[in-house]
Amino acid sequence: MVALATATRDGERVHDTDALLAAFARHLELQRGLSEHTVRGYVSDVRSLLASLAPAGADGEDSAAVDLADLDLTTLRAWLAGQAREGRSRATVARRSAAARTFCTWAHRQGHLTADVGRRLQSPRPDKRVPQILAVDEAAHLLDLAEQAADDGDPAHLRDWAVLELLYATGVRVAELVGLDLDALDRRERTVRVLGKGGTERVVPFGVPADRALGEWLERGRPQLVTPASPPAVFLGARGGRLGVRAVRERVHKLTALAGVRDLAPHGLRHSAATHLLAGGSDLRTVQEVLGHASLATTQRYTHVTPERLRAAYTQAHPRA
Repeated sequence: MVALATATRDGERVHDTDALLAAFARHLELQRGLSEHTVRGYVSDVRSLLASLAPAGADGEDSAAVDLADLDLTTLRAWLAGQAREGRSRATVARRSAAARTFCTWAHRQGHLTADVGRRLQSPRPDKRVPQILAVDEAAHLLDLAEQAADDGDPAHLRDWAVLELLYATGVRVAELVGLDLDALDRRERTVRVLGKGGTERVVPFGVPADRALGEWLERGRPQLVTPASPPAVFLGARGGRLGVRAVRERVHKLTALAGVRDLAPHGLRHSAATHLLAGGSDLRTVQEVLGHASLATTQRYTHVTPERLRAAYTQAHPRA
């Protein structure tokens, strides 16, 4: 059992919120093997849950102490309902539900809860709407624009070109992209070794255009930003540190606006890559491997059959087509 600082409030045993969350984070990272990004998200979600239990102090802010005896299934459901009323997406509410269940199971095993109160908590049904993607010609136009901008030799422009090419070529998650180190690249084989969710590794191929953009960035752009303190990251920020997720999102939004194509986050490029692979004749299992999904059902959620591919398959296969 993890030793946590406790205090007494009106005769009840309470926990220090920060100490509780720190112990939960260690569990997620060391025992569950979750990525830093996932751990951060789960801890943020549970902090929101615990804040709904904590009494407000004289200054109106939530107390740093929380009584877990107040946590039950009714409280969990009310918290999630509040998230939905605030306009959180169905995917966000589902993730917060998963975080709450994980926390309750852990807290029960550690003796902080007398019962696993989250065991019967249900997630909302997944949103089956297909995320926006770029058409093939839109993706080509976006990447051509990024390449043209890089002609000036500006390291930021060279980096943005390489970032876009690699996102689209490999379908990696943005957190996986910024986590890449130089030794993960094999330019001779044109593959990249990606550390995915749960610490799983996969090797993803990329094409000649992405390799050309990477070459320009590594040979002309990165040396202008690297410092003695720089990490061995493939992509660096303006000060020589590892490029951040937020910076990539901002650049993708800006470049899609400049290109005059539909506004996408980096995940939209991931989904575009998967959809275009399928449209080009790839099978779901291959796309599953490229994307790093543990379940084929997840791949089916993030890919859809285009009308053109459906029509072509029908024409080829049906005897009365």
